[in-house]
Amino acid sequence: MNFPATLKYTKSHEWVKVLEGGLVEIGLTDYAQKELGDIVFINLPQPGDSISAGVSFADIESVKAVSDIFSPLTGTVKEINSAIQDSPESINKAPYEAWLIRAEGEIPQGELISAEEYQALLS
Repeated sequence: MNFPATLKYTKSHEWVKVLEGGLVEIGLTDYAQKELGDIVFINLPQPGDSISAGVSFADIESVKAVSDIFSPLTGTVKEINSAIQDSPESINKAPYEAWLIRAEGEIPQGELISAEEYQALLS
């Protein structure tokens, strides 16, 4: 499995990329997409919606299960990746390119872990 060192991770299997201007991209890790199997549907929030750290902001459906996706920050959804809603299987093909939302807000201290810490969590 692949865990880019340039990203941060959550214990609930989301990746976080800090962008310029205080925005963050949030997506699902390679581990999460492999565990889910073939992804067939994703339900995302709308731009302007409030999200809270540790609380589900979306759900994703695969041939195996329906799972919640949890927010690593408290803030506001600024943009959604509408292409993901049209082609949710792209998460399986390229999980670190298939961002779900871009959001702005506060990330609680200790919420994010490094790629090395995430790999250790999975061991």
